[in-house]
Formats: sequence, C-alpha cells, structure tokens
Amino acid sequence: MFLFDLAVREVENIGMSLLNSSKLRHRISRGGNISGKRTRVSLLAVALGLTATVVASPPIAKTNGPLTQPTSAPKHRWFEIGKASWYGGSFNGRKTADGERFDMNALTCAHRSLPLGSWVRVTNLHNKKAVFLRVNDRGPMAENLIVDLSYAAAQRLGISGLGKVKIEQVSLNEEKMAEALEASLKPVGLPEWSMAKGLGR
Repeated sequence: MFLFDLAVREVENIGMSLLNSSKLRHRISRGGNISGKRTRVSLLAVALGLTATVVASPPIAKTNGPLTQPTSAPKHRWFEIGKASWYGGSFNGRKTADGERFDMNALTCAHRSLPLGSWVRVTNLHNKKAVFLRVNDRGPMAENLIVDLSYAAAQRLGISGLGKVKIEQVSLNEEKMAEALEASLKPVGLPEWSMAKGLGR
C-alpha cells in the first residue's frame, strides 16, 4: 500500500505539471469542453499506466560491494569419529572377513561397513598421530566402538587400550591423500597392485 500511495502521488504531480504546461492550456482553450474531457481521459490513462508501472516494478536491492558469482559447494570427504580398540594375540592367524589370515603386525583394521580391501587414514585425536590402514575384516562387536585396529596399528597411533579416532576413506579423487598413502607404503614394500586394488583403480 505504501508503494501504491507513493506512485499515485507521483502520478498526480506529473498530471499537474502537464495541465500547467502552456501547450496543454492552449489545446484545452481551443477545443472547448470536449477537448478538455479527452485531455482528462488521456491524463487518466497516463496516470494509470504510470501507476501500474511503478507498483509492478520490484525494488532494486542495494549492495555495498561488487557483485560476485555464486561459487559451487565445497566437496566433503567421508569421515567418522568415535572410539577405537585393537586386537591381536589369540586372533593372530585366524581368517579375516576377506579370506586372508589375520596378521597382528600388519597395518590393517576391522570396520562394519567400509568395503573390504579399501584404505583409510586413522588419526588419534589425542596426539594427532595418523596411519594408513587396509580394511580386511569386519567388526568391532561392541556397539560403542567404530573400528578395531591391528596391534601394529594401535602401536603406531599410541593407543594402548581405547582411543578416540577419526577415520577417513582414501579415494582417488583426493590426490594428496592418495600420494601420502603411496609414500607411506613404499618402505613396507607392498606390491603396487595391492594398493591400487584398495583404491578402486
């Protein structure tokens, strides 16, 4: 309603200016009442048209700075945070979920849902130590845990019992992480085909 009233006042001012112009007074005096009526009708049409234009036009938003193009949403890497435990001893040598023998001295882990053979980076959130592990088993059984580490993995992370960790899945789309994984595995002498299989190449 405020915009409409404002538009009407503006149109009235325009109409009065037109009526007061010398040319318009001359036309009305020569044409008489009929010409005056036609002129008033014309002015009314102009007024209505201007009113509709002003009301229909949306307000222009003011910006304090230069306009910027919208940017695409950043990509998010899958991760999981929770408690980790480790296993070894009596489990050493037993078959894992992927069919191989469990080696407590290898850098592996057990997870409930991550693909078998995939690689993850596990970070101890207490001391910020991190290690790359291959998922080769299913677990843990306890509901309050998210991952079971091999004995060697727990030693690398500085975990002697339970520890709070962050798990990140390694993907080829993350070049820096994939390169870090490759660099960490070279001293171990792991066959290149085994690492590539875990990365989905």
